[in-house]
Amino acid sequence: MHHLLPEVEKICSMIVQKKDPYEGSKEDQVNAIAQQMTSHGMKLESVVVRESVVLDENVSVMEENDRILNLFPKRTCAKMVFVESSTSLLGALKTRSISPVTIFRGDLEISPKLKIKVWVYKKTSEEKFPTLKKYSDKAPSTDKFASHEVKVDFEYKSVEDANKVVPPEQRIKGYQYGPQVVPISADEWDAVKFKPEKSVKVLGFTDSSNIMRHHYMKDVNIFIADPGDQNAILAVSALARAMKEMHKVAILRCVWRQGQGNVVVGALTPNVSDNDHVPDSFYFNVLPFAEDVREFQFPSFSNLPASLLPDEEQQEAADNFVKMLDLAPSDKEEMLQPDFTPNPVLERFYNYLELKSKHPDAAVPPLDKTLKRITEPDPELLAKKKSAIDSLLRHFEVKQNPKLKKSMKRMREKPSGSDEEDNYRRITSKNKVDLIENGVKVEKIGDLTPVQDFELMMSRRDNPEWINRAITEMKNKIHDLIEDSIEGDNYPKALDLLVALRKGCILEQEPKQFNDFLHQLCKFCLEHDLRSFCDFLASKGITLISKTEAVDSDVTEEEARNYLVKREAKPE
Repeated sequence: MHHLLPEVEKICSMIVQKKDPYEGSKEDQVNAIAQQMTSHGMKLESVVVRESVVLDENVSVMEENDRILNLFPKRTCAKMVFVESSTSLLGALKTRSISPVTIFRGDLEISPKLKIKVWVYKKTSEEKFPTLKKYSDKAPSTDKFASHEVKVDFEYKSVEDANKVVPPEQRIKGYQYGPQVVPISADEWDAVKFKPEKSVKVLGFTDSSNIMRHHYMKDVNIFIADPGDQNAILAVSALARAMKEMHKVAILRCVWRQGQGNVVVGALTPNVSDNDHVPDSFYFNVLPFAEDVREFQFPSFSNLPASLLPDEEQQEAADNFVKMLDLAPSDKEEMLQPDFTPNPVLERFYNYLELKSKHPDAAVPPLDKTLKRITEPDPELLAKKKSAIDSLLRHFEVKQNPKLKKSMKRMREKPSGSDEEDNYRRITSKNKVDLIENGVKVEKIGDLTPVQDFELMMSRRDNPEWINRAITEMKNKIHDLIEDSIEGDNYPKALDLLVALRKGCILEQEPKQFNDFLHQLCKFCLEHDLRSFCDFLASKGITLISKTEAVDSDVTEEEARNYLVKREAKPE
């Protein structure tokens, strides 16, 4: 902070020491200080560390301090921040100031005849990790102007002749399209690029409830009226207040600069100010296009069978555990506030950089206690709430998850009946884990581990068609096993597949597919003298999927239980 002028320092000292003023009231002294600060282009930032427990005799002093400090923002450029913890204090002490640079200055075009002059700034932007460059010590020590930078040059050589360098005019970029590479010259690529004109246009308005928070992308921008245009300030304020009153947001088409290769579509949300000295504004969030949205189909937990849902005691234990770790308790300051929580990685890097600049051989110090409170759970909180943790452990089965050795080789399929079949069965579960950990994507149900292949196909989320494909292939496997069965030798294998199919259809909320298949399967067995398989299923308790197991089912529990028990007449 800039040093205060001597007369300003004198007045400030009198206020801080709570001395009676020599001339005028304390408010008059604040006005004098504020005028001097404004005339010299100075600003005041106050970070007040306030403990949660305060003695009664200090209350009056704190209230007087707050009253005096709160006068400054009304008379000059000043900011006041209260913090209660070491982490908030670390975040409040900003070591780097960001210059306010606009990303757009121009018209907010509502129609060809209605335009508002606006400026657009970045409100939030991810702070990137600093770039570490390569430097060389080959430059002579006597050269004071040496940059010590390392320059890297690339050479492209011909595949046919490794000694022949290919010049830039003989090189062309290409795009792999299937098995072939399609060459695209620089001129062609430039012609293909979309080159919209710089503009910000309102496409329309919609209810704020139609814009989902989880659809926001990238950084947040803030729209303000052109500070020198009173008509623009009035227009922005009127529009923002009308949108807030009607619960509307605007959909914008934005091209921030000339030559930008893409168009941004986003939502403009009103930000009505409650401070008379701060004008109204808008927040802008980028919205996704169809290609940007990831469609993942996950079944609802509430649709699972009762056996897979927590009971009342388990739910209560989980609720208490969540309440225990509440970061916004009613009697304390909210912990880990975004505005006052520094990035611990960046904070530690810059601290070590400063240390190493002074002591080149300094070792990396241990993690600071304040940064630990950001990256790790609060040990004091865990100690105080140990009963809630113990209750959670009592009501749920908790066991250590062993680390399995990853295998990059996928197990080869062996024909059924081989000598190694039993060995493969014993390592089936491990193989399944390896496939998941290594990201191997199963695309068909094999003969060796059909159940595991089916489960892996059902768990794929890169395309919703995998679920239908897995169910169809499993149906075909079951049909083939029953048709090829001799005196029921394949019935146990078919039963295993049918049980897996039933479980998968419950989890993915596809009860109709299983119920229709079981109807068709029993009808097929009755028509082809395979009634023994239906009797085998009845003896094993296989039933239709009822409403109690999947809400989408149209079969009652009684109908499901009695389906295979009823003896159907053998067709003539």
